[in-house]
Amino acid sequence: MSITRTWSSKKQRALEILIRLKREYPDATCSLTYETPVQLLVATILSAQCTDERVNKVTPALFARFPDALALANADREELETLIRSTGFYRNKAKNIQGACEKIVAEFGGEVPKQMELLLSLPGVARKTANVVLAHGFGIIQGVTVDTHVKRLSQRLGLTEADNPVKIERDLMRLLPQPEWENWSIRLIYHGRAVCKAKKPDCDRCSLAELCPFLQENR
Repeated sequence: MSITRTWSSKKQRALEILIRLKREYPDATCSLTYETPVQLLVATILSAQCTDERVNKVTPALFARFPDALALANADREELETLIRSTGFYRNKAKNIQGACEKIVAEFGGEVPKQMELLLSLPGVARKTANVVLAHGFGIIQGVTVDTHVKRLSQRLGLTEADNPVKIERDLMRLLPQPEWENWSIRLIYHGRAVCKAKKPDCDRCSLAELCPFLQENR
């Protein structure tokens, strides 16, 4: 029986996928290591084009040397670049981290703002980073974090035809209840790392197989 006939709507299918992901990854949470919203912001900026595992190897020394926004804003740029070099694109990341922290100190009293529009005004911060910081730094769910795993799996699962992360986020927000938006992202990331890999998805052991148009199309 086709997926369309089994699940009467895309929304019903998205909710069933969510149920299965929650069952498979009950303890899934943000894998970045941090103690404060500023540290979470910095770690999330560092995670662009880099694994969370690599970021977590870099941040202990980084935060021991520069623990807060003021310290990061006043950091020697070359020292900052050296500390984060292994995360890749280190010059641009250092520039954005320092620029964001300078603005946090100058305009927000050294504290990361809790509003989406204010977060988006910080250098190096787009919706992906803002969603992570709001959700895990403040418990505020305002959107769906769309990284490469969420983008790939949402497309494979037939939940969006968009390629632009902002459009993908809007599609997913229409399909899922708001309290689950960040849970969806985290668990889909776990599933993308463990099972639905980019080059060689392990469809034989995928708990979402019967809900997946990608599998049906590639049998």
